[in-house]
Amino acid sequence: MTKPTTLIEVARIAGVSTATVNRVLKGVGYVSADTRARIEAAIKTTRYRPNALARELRKQRSMTIGHVVSAITANPFFASVARGAEDVALESGFRTLLFNHNGSAERERQGIERFIERRVDAVLFTVAASRADVTMLIEEKIPVVQVERAATRDAPSVTVDNAVGALEAMRHFITLGHRRIALVGGDPDQVYYGDPLMRAVEDERLGAYRAGLAAGGLSWNPNYERLGQYYRHEDGAGVQGYTHMRALLAGAEPPTAVFATCDILAAGVLQAIYEAGLRVPDDISVIGFDDTLAINLAPRLTTVAQPMEELGREGFKLALAQIEGDAEPRSIRLPSRLVRRDSAGPVPSATTRRKRA
Repeated sequence: MTKPTTLIEVARIAGVSTATVNRVLKGVGYVSADTRARIEAAIKTTRYRPNALARELRKQRSMTIGHVVSAITANPFFASVARGAEDVALESGFRTLLFNHNGSAERERQGIERFIERRVDAVLFTVAASRADVTMLIEEKIPVVQVERAATRDAPSVTVDNAVGALEAMRHFITLGHRRIALVGGDPDQVYYGDPLMRAVEDERLGAYRAGLAAGGLSWNPNYERLGQYYRHEDGAGVQGYTHMRALLAGAEPPTAVFATCDILAAGVLQAIYEAGLRVPDDISVIGFDDTLAINLAPRLTTVAQPMEELGREGFKLALAQIEGDAEPRSIRLPSRLVRRDSAGPVPSATTRRKRA
């Protein structure tokens, strides 16, 4: 086998010092156009490739980021966050190792132990199954960043202001004339075992729904609030939303609008409405949350969009800051926003409802 070309050989062929070759490779310092052209020609001729392993050893880094996600195949949200983190990591010369815990703290612990063995430079959690795993990494002096949900205040986090978009959704319904507005959402007491920090997403969305009702002069009706899990792996996506919507349609006064706090729930809601022979938005309006499945549903779903890829990008930037020596835990809060499409319309009039009956 041919021995790989060294930096010294490139410098010899170009007639310059190895320091000058390094300046061209790193894009730093002044190098004349003629010298740069000779070095680039020498690199092309010799097919020289920098020794990444040697560079990493000199820096005492693995140039690897571990990324723990809940379930990348169950919810497109996690795939979008992972893509954002991976894109900016690649730009910075890092690679990412992705690990799904699928809601299992035991499985997550196994993944964390593998990351420690591989000496990753930092770990992103989107999101942690157990606070103990986050704490273990902190104790190992490995930088940690929490994305979307924070399990501890002892590590930086990048989260979303869920309330701002949810309130915008409620205002949109009320402006359209809706008064019987239902919620299909995650139950704070079931999601992440009701942990005060981890359940913040559900608390914000549920709180915004109730606040939106009050702001519109509407009374809270417990019959219009359906809470539970977003999905279960054994059931498949959409089943929970479908079940909740069937129950709402069976009530004495079904809602004219439904706010589903996840696009996966909204997909199930749409299925139940279609099965009942009703139309969206003519008979019932629907708004989702996340902006993952929304564009692919029929009708195209009005939804509250989360900045998913930005969550991943900002998460990596916080990790890189820690790797570079910034040890101060910082939190970043990103906004959510309503994206209007085709699934929310004016409240149907009594005349229209009688005709369809």
